[in-house]
Amino acid sequence: MKKGDFLWLGIFIGILSLFIIPVSKEFIMEQSAIHPYISGFLTFAILASMGDLLGKRIATGTYIFEAGFLLRTLVWGVIGWMVTLVFTVFMSGAAAAQEAGLLPFPKQIIAQAIFGSSIMNLTFAPMMNTFHRVMDELIEMKYKETERGKISFRRVLGKIDWVTFVTFNWLKVGIFFWIPVHSIVFLLPEEIRVIVAAFSSIALGVILSFAAKNAKLQKEFVE
Repeated sequence: MKKGDFLWLGIFIGILSLFIIPVSKEFIMEQSAIHPYISGFLTFAILASMGDLLGKRIATGTYIFEAGFLLRTLVWGVIGWMVTLVFTVFMSGAAAAQEAGLLPFPKQIIAQAIFGSSIMNLTFAPMMNTFHRVMDELIEMKYKETERGKISFRRVLGKIDWVTFVTFNWLKVGIFFWIPVHSIVFLLPEEIRVIVAAFSSIALGVILSFAAKNAKLQKEFVE
């Protein structure tokens, strides 16, 4: 392990301890209930960005603070806003559909969690992922020397490998990772769902980094 690994792990343990120590946990839960959007923004901006850094470490062997890191952190915060809203929308919507007979097993919380997670990750999540991918590409083009010039929406979309993005991010990650993860998250108390989802985004960063590393190795082998 490198010094950066110990620093990253220390920060992670420090943040995790805030949710374990009774005094700090109570304060965080109280403020999250009063200011849900601020809480969603901060938890995703911090934890998901840490996931990005860890992913870079796995993929490249070192921690990289690229130009535009703060903008990417801001994008994660906006995603935190989205998640804060849609968690309630899809869980409540699944319950309403069960009560109306549009979905089976009314009043069964496990079924509600699975339905809410499945519908959310098959409808809203692909659009959110697309927003995230487009913003990442836009930020990269803004700071990359070889890409500088007039940045257009068409150029941004043209830089994305849509086949890989849809088959891997939308389908594989969305169905086999996020649906099970969010089904479990939706079984937790409402006040900690967004926070746990933010922690789980670190795992996503690790998964994506291994996928990117594997794709790079395959490309080098073919070449």
